[in-house]
Amino acid sequence: MQDSERKKIRLGLLSKGCLVKETLGLLKDCGLPVKRDNDRQYSAEIPRLPNVEVCFHRPKDIVTLLVSGHLDIGIVSSYAVSEYGPGNDDLITVHDALGYGHCHLSLAIPKNGIFERINSVKELAQMSQWTEENPLSVVTGLPNLGRKFMKENGLKHVSILTADGALEGFPQRGWADVIFDLVSSGTTLRANNLKEIEGGTVLVSQAVLVANRKSLMQREDVLDTTRQIFERVEAHLKAVSQFMVTVNMRGRSAKEVTKRVLSQPSLSGLQGPTVGPVLCISNGEVVADHNAMVSCIPKKELYSSVQQLRAIGGSRVLVSPSTYIFNEEALGWQQLLSKFGL
Repeated sequence: MQDSERKKIRLGLLSKGCLVKETLGLLKDCGLPVKRDNDRQYSAEIPRLPNVEVCFHRPKDIVTLLVSGHLDIGIVSSYAVSEYGPGNDDLITVHDALGYGHCHLSLAIPKNGIFERINSVKELAQMSQWTEENPLSVVTGLPNLGRKFMKENGLKHVSILTADGALEGFPQRGWADVIFDLVSSGTTLRANNLKEIEGGTVLVSQAVLVANRKSLMQREDVLDTTRQIFERVEAHLKAVSQFMVTVNMRGRSAKEVTKRVLSQPSLSGLQGPTVGPVLCISNGEVVADHNAMVSCIPKKELYSSVQQLRAIGGSRVLVSPSTYIFNEEALGWQQLLSKFGL
């Protein structure tokens, strides 16, 4: 069967590396668990998206297969998009911040020797020893971005050596002068006597959702599936930074309680609190001497918000995790359609 005749929608996911677990975890948290019998299988399915075939590949292959149209949708690091698919109109970033896989691409040089007093890319470019006969040797797994960076920063005499993995050991062995690599915490650089320098950070990367433009334009099922993934991810990412807080508030009326809550801007939630009476039996009568207030509170502000609630008459604060926060309309999706003319 020709690829253009296939009925399945193909979603490319990473086959190896530290992002595999996080990618599968995100999809599971979004209600789209991937069913894969074992880690050695390179095809899988998502039961809630029966028309989707999951294909596991390396980052480079996901990008190139998206560009060629053999994949319709993919999740990959943004650095891979910049390295393997720059300027390609058929490659669309649907969601540019999935919230994991954070790293940055940076130039790193030895702390000692001829580089001891070098603290910026500008100073590195001004070193007199780099000539056509003796170029600066740079080892990297991302040669396209490496060459672009060197050219833009005035490093004219450069020799690019391509290698995958353990690049930090190359300068120590004399195999390269400097490295151009992805950095997360910087611990490995420091352990190998390397340092980052001013102006050496090229880009900041994290996991992104990408798609093939032609697939989105020519196949309604691809567009609908991509929208579903986008909306689930967007709603989940909004929710994970929030707690749902329910608290009993002393007060004679919902209006009085609401006024007190809104006097504290950090307690107002997404659009405002929900306030209603708490009913109980007193002397055989149904009475409401408290009101319940429900609001979303940012996780990082939880404790200070609880203190504020106590100060304005709150008690018995119940805190629950949030799974999804769906807007009335998927504004991000509409903006995407407009931006790319879909």
